[in-house]
Amino acid sequence: MTVQQPPTAPDKGGFVHVRGAREHNLRDVSVDIPRDRLVVFTGVSGSGKSSLAFGTLYAEAQRRYLESVSPYARRLFQQMPVPEVDRIDGLPPAIALQQQRGGGSERSTVGSITTLSNHLRMLYSRAGTYPPGAPRLEAEAFSPNTPMGACPRCHGLGRIHDVTERSLVPDPSLSIRQRAVAAWPTAWQGQNLRDILITKGVDVDTPWQDLPKATRDWILFTEDTPTYPVYPGLTHAQVVQAIARGVEPSYQGTFSGARRYVLQTFAHSQSARMRQRAEQFMQSSDCPQCHGQRLNSAALAVTFAGRTIAQMTALPLEDVAQTLRHGTDSTAQDAVAIAARRIAEDMAARIDVLLGLGLGYLQMARGVQTLSPGEYQRLRLGTQIRSNLFGVVYVLDEPSAGLHPADTNALLAALQKLRDAGNSLFLVEHNLDLIRQAQWVVDVGPGAGTHGGTILYSGPLEGLRTVSASRTRGYVFASDTRTHSVPRTPGGWLRLEGIEWNNLHGLDIAFPLGVLSAVTGVSGSGKSSLVSQVLTQLATKAVGQKGPEHDENDTDTPGPATSEPQGHIAAGLEGIKRVAVIDQKPIGRTPRSNLATYTGLFDTVRKLFAATDLAQERGYDAGYFSFNVAKGRCPTCEGEGSTMVELLFLPSVYAPCPTCHGARYKADILEVLYRGRSIADVLAMNVEEAATFFADETGPAQSLSTLLRGGLGHLRLGQPATELSGGEAQRIKLATELQKQRRGHTLYILDEPTTGLHPSDADRLMEHLQELVDAGNTVIVAEHDMRLVAGVDWVIDLGPGAGNKGGRVVAQGTPADIARNPTSVTAPFLARHINDTKRPPAASP
Repeated sequence: MTVQQPPTAPDKGGFVHVRGAREHNLRDVSVDIPRDRLVVFTGVSGSGKSSLAFGTLYAEAQRRYLESVSPYARRLFQQMPVPEVDRIDGLPPAIALQQQRGGGSERSTVGSITTLSNHLRMLYSRAGTYPPGAPRLEAEAFSPNTPMGACPRCHGLGRIHDVTERSLVPDPSLSIRQRAVAAWPTAWQGQNLRDILITKGVDVDTPWQDLPKATRDWILFTEDTPTYPVYPGLTHAQVVQAIARGVEPSYQGTFSGARRYVLQTFAHSQSARMRQRAEQFMQSSDCPQCHGQRLNSAALAVTFAGRTIAQMTALPLEDVAQTLRHGTDSTAQDAVAIAARRIAEDMAARIDVLLGLGLGYLQMARGVQTLSPGEYQRLRLGTQIRSNLFGVVYVLDEPSAGLHPADTNALLAALQKLRDAGNSLFLVEHNLDLIRQAQWVVDVGPGAGTHGGTILYSGPLEGLRTVSASRTRGYVFASDTRTHSVPRTPGGWLRLEGIEWNNLHGLDIAFPLGVLSAVTGVSGSGKSSLVSQVLTQLATKAVGQKGPEHDENDTDTPGPATSEPQGHIAAGLEGIKRVAVIDQKPIGRTPRSNLATYTGLFDTVRKLFAATDLAQERGYDAGYFSFNVAKGRCPTCEGEGSTMVELLFLPSVYAPCPTCHGARYKADILEVLYRGRSIADVLAMNVEEAATFFADETGPAQSLSTLLRGGLGHLRLGQPATELSGGEAQRIKLATELQKQRRGHTLYILDEPTTGLHPSDADRLMEHLQELVDAGNTVIVAEHDMRLVAGVDWVIDLGPGAGNKGGRVVAQGTPADIARNPTSVTAPFLARHINDTKRPPAASP
């Protein structure tokens, strides 16, 4: 492999030497990467950047570290697969800070992942003001996650979940036979409960509201689980006669009250869908004992600087830092005062690092699940800066994700601080401003998938200017200013009034219809709250749609999971018939989901195979060609294509299925060929190959053409959804929408769609969005990429700051209007991308 290196020969002692890397699409890559530098890995989405940085360098560093750990301890790590590489020399220990949504339980908070909560509990334990006569509490007693500190009523969660008659029976005019008790399961189990009530003598045909209260309460709230004989289809009188004659019942049925059924399902069901259904009938409210503060009365009686620990953790971090600096006595020399000063100083210093990363608006009590990937990664980055490690390689996945350009300089300063402390920084990055600050660039490409995996250049940034094959080069060295078309004129306005949600208070706002709009503002200003939550929920409810399906691992929901934004749509609904939310969440939760199944392409392909002569002769319908159905899939691996070998203290190994050898199907199914290819052969094709293969089939050709235009030609049709990046998943969703060919009047909502996209892929995305608008639809994006914002028709800029300093409309108008607005933080960054013709400002709604 020939790699274009800089003219100066590298110092062999200060480099990481990679030889023969073959992870994923890497083509036997050999490259030298300097240590103690800010190194950026660039290339189009899917080119192999992450395969080199994370799949090879970090994976090998982790493997070497775990070699020094006891076999028992290794089992506690989430181990990456051993990388496919011949040799890596000069590799220091590595820490990965990847793009991921804040996982963990609902008890995980900003304070816990930054360790600030530990220090704060110690501060209250040692230096808090106690009520007269109260014993001093240990630090653990200030944690809602311990028996000593948790509120006994809600067990430290702050909220209680319960049901009421109204939530269980939404329409009391219905009878039990008409499913008045909506919370009960449908199908057989619901029928079973109804038949038990018939045996018991309850009139299941009387409207619920007319039944005696005692009967209603027993049906809904009894904790008993009595067993009754069941005679399906008989009336109560007939049941009594059958019992008197000694007729054997069909079975003995066990009754469960509606409340018991809902709470048991919510707490113990293995099915996310069942838990989600149960949650619909539950009501959540602040715990009446701790009032949502999660702690018991003893812990809440202790104060510091006049605040309880619950009040302190509810403050923005910037306010906490101020309180800590002014809340201790700087003159007292007793043990309590000295301890208070030391803890407060250390906490303030830790918070200062986070303030420098633009995270001062976060609260310690904020749940980790509510953080964006960018916020989560920057919190972890701040913790690493404070740790003062030396000689470490930090591998970061798009640290600029979710950052407004105004915050990028603070991020860069933090990264340089880590580097200056004697560490190496390897960044996978698309942000042009960060790339331009790199001391060394490794450009991977030239294309994606099988068209990538080659090192086009490795060296100082300026040397990339001469690499003609690089798709990054043209964006890094080109002028930022471009001429954009004249913005479209709105066809109406969607007006929202009285919005109350997170940091949006009493907000009235209007979105233009029939155009492409962008909502901008610094990180934490309220963009996602407005677009992804308020607008999405109000609009879907107004047009009679269900909101986006809630994933049990979804982390986009600041605030209680059961609370909803307040506000209403005052005008403009006549221009919206449908709402489509196109986000970066996975298109499937398991490896069985893939591009072909999500887009519907696989249904068409299976029908083509079922229509072949051999399939007709054998009686194979389309179901035989699904690896999710028993009649066609390999019985050994059940359609997985591989089997996992658990090695305990070593990473698990996946081997091809010994029966189907990875094909996923029974041998006789693979004998059916369509134009010389089996169904397994088709799933192994990438989109580009499949587009050529199915060029004469109208349905598949149209779908594949749309995917190709979205820059997804490198993806395999059967590639598991779990292997797709967030940006790839979002473009698959967008391509699926484009191929539906609806007749306009759809509202498309996207939250930071350029995250994870190379500038060339972002340009393709912009073309797709413009295509949707040209078809008579409305597109609204929350976005930080000023290249995209410069090309929209209308901009709503929120701010001026983050958290409680944001949530207001600072400016709105065309991109040129915003670029000239002196009050907008976004303006100077947007101005760099606009060829301003000094048009007069557009009229606001």
